[in-house]
Amino acid sequence: MNVMQLAARKVSRRLVRDFGEVENLQVSRKGPGDFVTAADVRTDEKLRDALQQARPNFGFLTEEGKDIVGQDETRRWIIDPIDGTMNFMHGTPVFSISIALEEAGEVTAGLVYAPVSDEMFWAEKGQGAYLNDRRLRVATRRHMGDTVIGTGMPHMGSPDTTGYLAELGAVMAECGGIRCLGAASLDLAYVAAGRFDGFWDTGLAPWDIAAGLLLAREAGATVSRTDGGGNPLYAGDVLVANEAIHSRMLRLIRHSRRAE
Repeated sequence: MNVMQLAARKVSRRLVRDFGEVENLQVSRKGPGDFVTAADVRTDEKLRDALQQARPNFGFLTEEGKDIVGQDETRRWIIDPIDGTMNFMHGTPVFSISIALEEAGEVTAGLVYAPVSDEMFWAEKGQGAYLNDRRLRVATRRHMGDTVIGTGMPHMGSPDTTGYLAELGAVMAECGGIRCLGAASLDLAYVAAGRFDGFWDTGLAPWDIAAGLLLAREAGATVSRTDGGGNPLYAGDVLVANEAIHSRMLRLIRHSRRAE
């Protein structure tokens, strides 16, 4: 965890400077609704350099670079240099650096660092979840009408927009409010911190959620796929909340799909 936090803080200094000069960033288009900036690529390279110096035998799974199999094939870093790139590009200070350590197929350590607010969310398996030095627990609200629920919304090129809108309508009809941060790692960290009562989304990549899922679990959240299935890390769809809210959201999402 010390290695991960040092790497995140090291690269964040340049990233915050880039954010302050966002209008000057070199931007290239990577696909429908999916942009990559020079800052993305540079941050990815700097993160990999810092982590590799500390743990030279570990591999990498990263959004911007190709997969690297390390000499130790059982351990690899899963990293997203800027989760919330679209926010970053538009001068919205809601983005994060996400780093997770996967060992023998299981995430055992993760952090989500929001450099603008200097909030370091971190967790190690079996050791709890923390925001800087404060222990985190999920919210204890049990009634949907009292909740604020996070989600990710479809963008240009997203599949199954109709299905998502049915889910959104079902959840909106019962919860107190919906929020979309545009950075899944922070959505999950906010569930761990009790700022959100739940979160669901589909079409996510491992680097979007690896660290956040561990944070949520260690803070006491129930974690599943949106159909109630098991580990969502490589499935791409996620439903996270405390036990009572998770159960209700699962029923709402299932019902919306049957009614679609």
